[in-house]
Amino acid sequence: MSKFSQLRRTLIGSALSLALAPLSTLAVAAEPIVIKFSHVVAQDTPKGKGADKFKELAEKYTNGAVRIEVYPNSTLYKDKEEVEALQLGAVQMLAPSLSKFGPLGVREFEVFDLPYIFDGYEALHKVTKGAVGQQLLDKLEPRGIKGLAYWDNGFKALSANTPIRAPADLRGKKLRIQSSKVLEEQMREVKALPQVMAFSEVYQALQTGVVDGTENTLSNYFTQKVHEVQKHLALTDHGYIGYAVITNKRFWDGLPADVRGQLEKAMDEATDYANQIAKEENDQMLEAVRASGRTEIHALSDAERAAFIKALLPVHKKMESRVGATTIKSIYEATGF
Repeated sequence: MSKFSQLRRTLIGSALSLALAPLSTLAVAAEPIVIKFSHVVAQDTPKGKGADKFKELAEKYTNGAVRIEVYPNSTLYKDKEEVEALQLGAVQMLAPSLSKFGPLGVREFEVFDLPYIFDGYEALHKVTKGAVGQQLLDKLEPRGIKGLAYWDNGFKALSANTPIRAPADLRGKKLRIQSSKVLEEQMREVKALPQVMAFSEVYQALQTGVVDGTENTLSNYFTQKVHEVQKHLALTDHGYIGYAVITNKRFWDGLPADVRGQLEKAMDEATDYANQIAKEENDQMLEAVRASGRTEIHALSDAERAAFIKALLPVHKKMESRVGATTIKSIYEATGF
């Protein structure tokens, strides 16, 4: 039996008993309520800093009634394991990539993976801070998950060991992606070979040539040292990476109302903080990659960007049957696409 299967069996009983504990018991507990917050990126990324800010604010606003334990960089669970661990109650809070919810059965979230669907942060926030974003979070509740907030990471660049100036430059390249059928179709549309791989395995896969390149935000490129094993980086801004901060719904609903209210206040402020620094951090990391001298950076011209948009927009239509035409239309209407 695998380690994770054993975890699954042993935790079900304890997780349910904790979640069903009377509110009065939780409220008068001598020990603080512990919330384990696990994530898979480095501590000095926008998500990592957001998690630390939430810890600071949550412990402050609850006067120590809650203790937040943050586990960065896949130290507790890898990205393939963490959502199931949350559902089992082994961890209470995550901030997984929005791509993780497609494999969970909530395919509507893969709308965030559609290439060029958001023309910058202003258009994006019309969704994540509006009714459409909340409607998507509500779809997680039947899976035992409560969505608390959206956190930005940023817009993606493409990297490889050969120059990327046109969609044809990706033909035949093995490119690492997150687990997402939309991202698979995106890569196939430009004749690349999508390779689904855990975030923690990307550096070694690039270093050894298991994959030829990848897509990610600048903060993730630099903090994971991807620039050390990739010679070329194209600033395509072709897609968005964001996160949903989520918690175990049964655990969350079982918290004392006053504690839950203070945690919501802390989350609102941590969200503003995380989103504010996301673009700033990515701009800084771009300069850090440039200063390293190890990766040649190419900013697309207007004509080159138009070529990428033309090549990738057919993915929207092809993914209607999976993501839902209604979901895609709601994004279009919210953003003025």
